[in-house]
Amino acid sequence: MKELSVGSEAPDFSLLRDLKEDPVTLSQHRGEPVVLMFVPLAFSGVCTEELCHVGENWAVWGALGAALYGISIDSPFVNARWAEDMGVPFPVLSDFNKEAATAYGVLHEELAGLRGIAKRSVFVVDREGIVSYAWVSDDPGVLPRFDEILGAVRALG
Repeated sequence: MKELSVGSEAPDFSLLRDLKEDPVTLSQHRGEPVVLMFVPLAFSGVCTEELCHVGENWAVWGALGAALYGISIDSPFVNARWAEDMGVPFPVLSDFNKEAATAYGVLHEELAGLRGIAKRSVFVVDREGIVSYAWVSDDPGVLPRFDEILGAVRALG
């Protein structure tokens, strides 16, 4: 499946942050911008660097007025520990069943012998649920363009 492009309707999802909480859905954020940061694997070096960058610059990211989620194919238990260890002020959701990565077209069939890992990718979804920014990398070692993401969210006003 081809990844979503700008102008596409963003697929809704239902992902867990914690087994004791209700799942997070994209549709619950209708009316506000949302940033979705898919990462290949929790605790890996580049993924940790990516989410820590956002956390360390939370004064800028948090001021955007957008909901922001990290999304990993790891279990809610692993993601909760990872988020705690990084001290990030935003949720890291579990796409353990790979439904969101599949719907967004960002699931690696195979990477370094591992099957079903999300491509490093970022989507900005506008208030109406339309993708206004999309960045997808087939190279898991490449960080997203943070300035572009910030600019895309700011452009939504």
